[in-house]
Amino acid sequence: MRNIKLVEVRSELAAGTRGASLGVDALKIASLGKKSDFFTRFEPINVQDANNYLWKNNYFPHAKYIEGVFEVIHNVHDTVKALRLEKKFPIILAGDHSTAAGSIMGIKAAAPEKRLGVIWIDAHADIHSPYTSPSGNMHGMPLGMCLQEDNLSCKQHDLSDEEFEYWEKIKKIGGDFPKIKAEDIVYIAVRDTEEPEDFLIEKHGIKNFKTSEVREKGIEKISQEALDILRNCDQIYISFDVDSMDSAISMGTGTPVPDGLTVEEAINLNKELIKDKRVCCWEIVEVNPTLDNENIMAKNAFEILETTTESLVSNF
Repeated sequence: MRNIKLVEVRSELAAGTRGASLGVDALKIASLGKKSDFFTRFEPINVQDANNYLWKNNYFPHAKYIEGVFEVIHNVHDTVKALRLEKKFPIILAGDHSTAAGSIMGIKAAAPEKRLGVIWIDAHADIHSPYTSPSGNMHGMPLGMCLQEDNLSCKQHDLSDEEFEYWEKIKKIGGDFPKIKAEDIVYIAVRDTEEPEDFLIEKHGIKNFKTSEVREKGIEKISQEALDILRNCDQIYISFDVDSMDSAISMGTGTPVPDGLTVEEAINLNKELIKDKRVCCWEIVEVNPTLDNENIMAKNAFEILETTTESLVSNF
């Protein structure tokens, strides 16, 4: 079977609301309710967070807490790189989505010669930069980091010298080059974007399988089409943000959006995609129990986590 290693990242610096750092433990509580042995089968690594910056002043309006975000992404990069060099398969349980940049950077650093594709299952495109983000929340920037994409054609802000310096440092974690190509990104269920993101999606022809298309074609067909787009990639990383699910069932996350996937669709989609032998890392993010009722999101998210892992194990 795959040599699975759980990676826990309790960072919430880059989110717009507080509480995502509690998502990992909410998943563990959900597992107890199911009497699951999941968290005894797979020993976790805990990545050092930098949430202490939340008690300090934020000096960077266009890239909030970027000094702490830099630290965490660097820590995730180091952890994932080491695991991939040991031929292990990271399953990452993370708080805010910015740390996905560290996951991608770590995968690439472990095998720089291999072309890396990304399947991004999310309500949001997360391809902003500090120059374009309307909020400055860096969980909307991980793909921009990995592409080294400033998107100055859609520039909205001027950065301070320190913001600029930290942004340049983040983009260079794992090497001063783009870690992925825009053409090697596939979106699924993305439906809440801003104009600068729409500009890049159109410019690079990034495919977005909207919820309606998922339902029209079915999970198996969508999965095959997504993987076919990445046919020239040697490795594939899957990032699953729980807000890809419909807001009616995804209250326990910071940025819920209507017209998303059902729990069943999310389960079947991840189960199908992870069967591809090129998939080398899977990640689930943005569970926030402080916004939830009776831990419902974590219960749904744990079911997705457990069934996706079982699909990975049984199809190796």
